[in-house]
Amino acid sequence: MNEFQSRPGVDAGRLKTIIANLGRLRADLMDAGSAFLQPIRDSEFLNSIKLRSAIPGGTCEFDLPEYFCWLSQPAEVRMRAFGQWLGLLRPLCDAIAELLWLTRQAGRSRHEIAKGGVFMIGFDRDAPAQLLRIALPAQDGLFPEISGGGQHRCNVRFLKWSGGLNARAAPIEEDVPFTLTICA
Repeated sequence: MNEFQSRPGVDAGRLKTIIANLGRLRADLMDAGSAFLQPIRDSEFLNSIKLRSAIPGGTCEFDLPEYFCWLSQPAEVRMRAFGQWLGLLRPLCDAIAELLWLTRQAGRSRHEIAKGGVFMIGFDRDAPAQLLRIALPAQDGLFPEISGGGQHRCNVRFLKWSGGLNARAAPIEEDVPFTLTICA
């Protein structure tokens, strides 16, 4: 980020704010220490829920009585517990959110058309992609299925949501206009 300070056309005030924010987030992570998540890892209550939730039907009242007791507590008691857990995670969440924002802002959007509902994306070998974003109008009921085709490319296939429990999404065979953003 410091390199941008000498470039013409850069908003110096905005850049200074971003650099200060990144410095604050880094300091918050450093202050949290390397074992800041240890209380969550050591929580017997949370570990029992994690272990039992992997088993089909494992979160029944007789399997996790402490969890069901906790669920019956007043909302303010449960929110206080959530606040404690989230407080431990906050430095990491804030740093990740800021880095994702910066990554998204670095992307360049372009309008594309997936011929027959299929599109191949090639990435620049010298500027590896960090994030790929595809935007579609929500009312179309379409969604992208992205599969890696190698280190420098991926394939996108558009499907139409079935709208039902028993039907699978169907591939689109028409051309699909969309907005592609590759964030480096």
